[in-house]
Amino acid sequence: MAQIFRQRANLLLPVALVGIAGTIAFAAISAYAYVRSSYYTDVGNYVQQPVPFSHRHHAGELGLDCRYCHTQVEKAAFAGVPPTETCMTCHSQLWTNAEMLAPVRVSLATNTPIHWQRVHDLADYVYFDHSVHVTNGIGCSSCHGDVADMPLIAKAEPLSMSWCLDCHRDPAKNLRPESEIFDTAWQKPADQEEKGATLLKHYGIRPDHLTDCSVCHR
Repeated sequence: MAQIFRQRANLLLPVALVGIAGTIAFAAISAYAYVRSSYYTDVGNYVQQPVPFSHRHHAGELGLDCRYCHTQVEKAAFAGVPPTETCMTCHSQLWTNAEMLAPVRVSLATNTPIHWQRVHDLADYVYFDHSVHVTNGIGCSSCHGDVADMPLIAKAEPLSMSWCLDCHRDPAKNLRPESEIFDTAWQKPADQEEKGATLLKHYGIRPDHLTDCSVCHR
């Protein structure tokens, strides 16, 4: 019987298998890199806002406390977006004709809230409580970065499940005293491991329950 396939056809199967394996590996590596890139996490990407509010100017140069605008951060799950009246506490007297503040004046005149765009937008299936964190040793900058040095706000951390779990498994490494919670330039001291262990007891935190599913998914 005549040979149907040439001898070199024997190479096709291993070459095809290598090609398929390579394609799968490339796809997996590409997907892994993508979900950790700023294209997916939005880390470092500025969000266009109706008013170019500068945290560097207000929190950094003027020294405004985070709680002046985010009044609910110590008492509620949501930190609170300041109403227009908060802005006008100062800007009814300062920069009253500035073009960039026109949306603020219109908002006050029409009694219509300014539509700020979310920078840190968690998935609907995630439960996050600001008050629980800031009253238990986690400072603003641990999640939001040094906002007092940001002319415009951008995400400083991915806020992914793995990122959150990294802290929940070992919260002591990120704990700070109550007096430092709103210091956005705070840096971990050299003896953070020792101080963190002390603060863990001070705040009454039990790490063995922090990775329970119901802590973040309700």
